[in-house]
Amino acid sequence: MARFEHHVFVCENVRPPENPRGCCAAKGSPEVRARFKDELEKRGLKGLVRANSAGCLDQCAQGVTVVIYPGQTWYGHVTVDDVPEIVDAIAQGKVVERLRIPDEKLTGRAKAPGRNA
Repeated sequence: MARFEHHVFVCENVRPPENPRGCCAAKGSPEVRARFKDELEKRGLKGLVRANSAGCLDQCAQGVTVVIYPGQTWYGHVTVDDVPEIVDAIAQGKVVERLRIPDEKLTGRAKAPGRNA
């Protein structure tokens, strides 16, 4: 069984056009995930990093939304052109701050028991 060092989840949720929340698919998420797959293969990272399609990540206002595990790095408003920079950051163990969604802006962020954050 493959053991990946990172999983890149790209929201590809689809909602009707009249839905006020919108959806990442309408903002180009299928193309973003395809670009991740291409970049990972091109750089020889295909066996170490996996680009996955995700359902709704509940960050609709921030779409296209991408979350990378295990670091729990959330990115918003990601475009196809941002993908190489994100892949560079993954390879270097860094974060693309200009795209990162701050914890306080994450929708549905629950406060864990005993946490002050």
